Parts: sequence; structure tokens; C-alpha cells
Amino acid sequence: MRRVLFLAVATALAFVVTTVATSPANAAPPNIPTLSTATAELNALKVDIERNASTYDRNLFPHWITISGTCNTRETVLKRDGVGVVTGSDCYPTSGRWTSPYDGATWTLASDIDIDHMVPLAEAWRSGAYAWTTSKRQAFANDLTNPQLWAVTNSVNRAKSDYDPARWKPPLTSFWCTYAKAYIDVKYEWSLSVDSAEKSALSSMLGRC
Repeated sequence: MRRVLFLAVATALAFVVTTVATSPANAAPPNIPTLSTATAELNALKVDIERNASTYDRNLFPHWITISGTCNTRETVLKRDGVGVVTGSDCYPTSGRWTSPYDGATWTLASDIDIDHMVPLAEAWRSGAYAWTTSKRQAFANDLTNPQLWAVTNSVNRAKSDYDPARWKPPLTSFWCTYAKAYIDVKYEWSLSVDSAEKSALSSMLGRC
């Protein structure tokens, strides 16, 4: 009887462990470049005017897609960037804690968090993604390899809208350096252009590093 009870408790504990994401407190997207790399990438970006703004449609960038099991891209980022995240069988977080790097606010409800595209989808469209295939745009919209997806305060994300750094910067000025490095890297990795005002803003933000 004692052995049966022990096995039951062990099984229950194993279940709890598998439903909790043990992300570090400062979890962030991968592959944020160093200052020297970001500077070189910025200098390598093509400077061009934005095009085809009127033909943008968010549906041309399919997201969120299934990443693993029942977890889609949004849920994967919530687990990656949260602390003590517990999920249900559908992978949606039932509890956890998230600190938004854009404004420093901490939240305990997943509904208070948006997953921001560092380079907004509409901005990507105007910078060259209008010429991509739908499958490439899907890969961009769900990019977990580069520093493109960030868990942030929903109201801050909505204030950002589709603006580039010449028109919007995070409220937390201490994050401007990281923001610029990540933004530049995404544009570089996906061969997207920048306009002159955007490049100037990014260069100024790197000056805070």
C-alpha cells in the first residue's frame, strides 16, 4: 500500500514538473547581436524608400502556427519569456509572471501580454516583404530563431502599432540599446531595407549602448 501511494505521489509530481516552464527571470529572444555586430549589420542594410503600403494585409503573414504539440508560436514565446509558467493541456498559460522589457511592467495574466513583432509585419511589407512568397512571410511572422518575437505589455505593443524606430521607441529608455540591436538584426537576417530616418534613429539608439 505504501509503495502504491509513493508511486501515485511521484506521478503527480512529475505531471506538475512537466507543466511548469522554468524560464530564467531575464529570458529573452535568442541571438541578440553584440554592439559591434549590430553596427556592422546596420551599415550593411540597404537604404531605400518604403513601398506598397496600401497593399499590405496582415493575413498575408499567417500566424500563429503550431510549433510543438498543442503549442502555437504565441504560447511558445509566453513559456520562453515567462517565469514559473504553468500551462493547461491546450498549452495556454494558466499562471506565470512576465516582465515586459519595453516598459518594465510585470504581469501575472497572459491576457495582459502581447507577442510583439520587433519589426512590425506592415513595416516588413513596406521594406521588401511584399515581394516574398506567403510561406516566407509565414516564417518571418513566426520567427523564433532571431530576436523578432517579444512578450510585452499589450497596451504598449498597440501604441507601437506598425511604426519603425523613427516614429516609436520603447518607453523604457534603458532598453533602447537592446531594442535597436534586435531590430537591426531582424532586418539584416531577412534582407529588409531601412529608410534614411529609420537608419538615423537606429544609429542614435545604438549610441546608448
